[in-house]
Amino acid sequence: MSGLYTAVGAGLRLMTVHAHPDDEASKGAAMVAHYRAEGVEATLVCCTGGEQGSILNPAMDRPEVRANLAAVRAGELARSAAIIGFDHVDLLGYHDSGMPDSPRPDAEGESAATDRAESPAEETPDPTHFANAPLDEAVGRLVKLIRLRQPHVVVTYGDDQGFYPHPDHIRVHDVCVRAFDRAADPAWYPGAGDPWQPSKMYYSVWSLGRIRAVHEAILALGRKSPYDERWFERGDQDHRITTKVDVGAYLGVRDGALRAHATQIDPAEPFWFALTPRRRRRSTAGTTTSSPGRPSTSSSPRTTCSPGSARAASAGQTCCRTVLTVWPQRRCRRGPGRSHHVGCRR
Repeated sequence: MSGLYTAVGAGLRLMTVHAHPDDEASKGAAMVAHYRAEGVEATLVCCTGGEQGSILNPAMDRPEVRANLAAVRAGELARSAAIIGFDHVDLLGYHDSGMPDSPRPDAEGESAATDRAESPAEETPDPTHFANAPLDEAVGRLVKLIRLRQPHVVVTYGDDQGFYPHPDHIRVHDVCVRAFDRAADPAWYPGAGDPWQPSKMYYSVWSLGRIRAVHEAILALGRKSPYDERWFERGDQDHRITTKVDVGAYLGVRDGALRAHATQIDPAEPFWFALTPRRRRRSTAGTTTSSPGRPSTSSSPRTTCSPGSARAASAGQTCCRTVLTVWPQRRCRRGPGRSHHVGCRR
């Protein structure tokens, strides 16, 4: 079973980039806890405050929570990040864009649908919402954080968001792939710190095989599964998975991080908690999955990376986008010292 690093320990750094509070808990929490236990420094970048999120836990659907949802969710994020073990939590500073045509909270925090025909001002995109923000501005904010935290590995969302096409999730991908390239180029954002090239980028994916295994384990216990036929009719990305990490020992961390988001997670919801961590580990072999980031569109051959390139890059050697993939790669050259990256071979 491959991992994000071949050899881990002090000196290696990981950055995960997510759209909203709670995404860090539902996507890769156990993986981050695993690498923190191995001595890898971890940074969470959260791009929005999740202000447009609905309150999904009936116990938290109270007037005082609705009226102060942004602050409540910020507190939930802090508690979740502490449970997972992040060393740093950096906010990109944008507002949640919400799903298209979804109700937006009014000034008192109540959810209110907007009649666009009667509200012409709503047709003007608000640039404080992440999906509407100028792309170069958002990329510049992330480049600054990459140069500050100097991650060797970045984990983010993939290029295929058909499973859940939230505008903020799509924008996370668009911003990350550009920031990954530009962070090492001194011509971009010269006032944002010394150039730094992460050695790898991974896309986290929902594995259909994993969902099927959990579904069957729930049925074997004589319980009703939250996964109906619609889950198995959705697109399958398992063929893109290159990397699996054994996180079985940290599935309880994932559950604790989810419960920290009390406005979003009902602790009685079987979608999240139908199986104990022990039973989940037995049914899925306790793995989290990633697919390769930044596949090249070129048909010409490229030099690929070894799984140990994260450590090699920290020593001033060759750095690469991805690991263990049959897709063509893009190769980076690094001179001695992290501030002397000389660009990528296209």
